[in-house]
Amino acid sequence: MPTEILMPALSPTMEEGTLAKWHVKEGDTVSSGDIMAEIETDKATMEFEAVDEGTIGKILITEGTEGVKVNTAIAILLEDGESADDISATAPAAAPEAAPAADATTEAAPAASPEKAAPAPAAPTGADGTRIFASPLARRIAADKGVDLATVKGSGPHGRIVKADVEGLSASAAPQPAAAPAAASAAPAAAPAAGPAADAVMAMYDGREYEEISLNGMRKTIAARLTEAKQSIPHFYLRRDIELDALLAFRGQLNKQLEARGVKLSVNDFIIKACALALQTVPDANAVWAGDRMLKLRPSDVAVAVAIEGGLFTPVLKDAEMKSLSALSAEMKDLAGRARDRKLAPHEYQGGSFAISNLGMFGIDNFDAVINPPHGAILAVGAGVKKPVVGKDGELAVATVMSVTLSVDHRVIDGALGAQLLTAIKDNLENPMTMLA
Repeated sequence: MPTEILMPALSPTMEEGTLAKWHVKEGDTVSSGDIMAEIETDKATMEFEAVDEGTIGKILITEGTEGVKVNTAIAILLEDGESADDISATAPAAAPEAAPAADATTEAAPAASPEKAAPAPAAPTGADGTRIFASPLARRIAADKGVDLATVKGSGPHGRIVKADVEGLSASAAPQPAAAPAAASAAPAAAPAAGPAADAVMAMYDGREYEEISLNGMRKTIAARLTEAKQSIPHFYLRRDIELDALLAFRGQLNKQLEARGVKLSVNDFIIKACALALQTVPDANAVWAGDRMLKLRPSDVAVAVAIEGGLFTPVLKDAEMKSLSALSAEMKDLAGRARDRKLAPHEYQGGSFAISNLGMFGIDNFDAVINPPHGAILAVGAGVKKPVVGKDGELAVATVMSVTLSVDHRVIDGALGAQLLTAIKDNLENPMTMLA
């Protein structure tokens, strides 16, 4: 039967997107893995792959359409033997509310053709009446083998049953599904108001000239997440000054030696390495908040804020404590470049336990950064500036000093633990040669 191809959720925060470009047209044959479209999410422009085989029977959403809600039908896929005549002339039904957010396709009930007045078969459901999501090919194979799809655990997006899940099964050998989690006892509380309503604000400026700017998906996500962060995370702040002269001299030596390889290390590369090693030195601080528990990470997965037009990304450098400075530098340049082009995949900007936000290159001396949940802390990095300092022997000298502020989630990291972490970061930066040991 004809299958609706739905607008997928290509990131955890995506509620709607822009169908930027179609790579197929009506009548084209597609197979699993073929690129069908480019979709602009709240974070990036991503390619959308087919998960089933068939023929594009009808394109429902034209390219360039903005604000397409997740699980909205964007095209119709026809199976072997079907034609455009099998597609209902009416608009496709809205996707069920219980549909998994990241499913690429789900089944639509076919409309009766003029020659066939019999009601269309319903999509498969479990014993409790909930809909079972399976690809058309998986359903055909299951029907041929006599396998009850309710007993199959799907390996596709959000548990969707695909060909590989049913290919090797027989009617008696189907695995039992995992127990469904208990339903929540109460609906979640409504989110607190984020400020005065748009009409009220606009009324204040009646008669004044202004330009109204609509929020794109990224700006909506940033607003929602940071409002949530400041309202729900008990921030506290720790500040230190870090002398950079030894690091700057060491960096100059390394860059001179690495020049033939085309490598140029930045101060930010040293900061990433220093934070990664500090998380290993103070492992209890390498943790995230997970609702009713904490997750203590073993690797140092460090996120770094990257400013882009209209917003920011925080790509994550995984296992940063294990990588050389030159490897971190190359990876950071690659991630930052693709972030600015909005070409990062979700796994490249999700996760991590700790983040760095560096505004020193913009001349900012110091600032307080907002924690990006579920991270336990974020380091705000200011500019290195020449300042008078008092040496160990009491003599007055001039040094390049960088002010940093560690914003800490008090649910995850207490004051003394946060102080240990910041001290470890400072020690690494003021003694940069030890980071190569």
